[in-house]
Amino acid sequence: MMAARAFLAAGALALACAAALAQSASGSVWDGVYTDVQAMRGETAYLQECANCHGTGLEGGDMTPPLLGGVFTSNWNDLTVGDLFERIRLTMPLDRPGKLTRQQNADVIAFVLRANAWPSGKTELQADAAALKQIKIQSSKPGP
Repeated sequence: MMAARAFLAAGALALACAAALAQSASGSVWDGVYTDVQAMRGETAYLQECANCHGTGLEGGDMTPPLLGGVFTSNWNDLTVGDLFERIRLTMPLDRPGKLTRQQNADVIAFVLRANAWPSGKTELQADAAALKQIKIQSSKPGP
């Protein structure tokens, strides 16, 4: 009987955690998924670690893609912020992949989202790939 209660309690806790994650993760980049303060931190990290290759204006370079505008949004459209997070985490910066902390990666993404005119909100992007996989990158604002 005790084991059954413990099992049920663990199941209820798992459901509560899943529900909290679902509530904390927005559906798309149009839902205000980062804060302005986070984007400012991301700009600092970006200028220190990313601008040499991607440009100070996120315009890209000879061998690096832009992180702003139509090329960027069409490349990432219908993927997730988690996909972008993992790409950065595993491959950037090119000369030292994995140099940035998970929090710095999330902050840089917030800066990129702001630069692409996706709205800010009241909650920071989490530094957790699973949570970020719940946020879809959409180049156009979805209808009501």
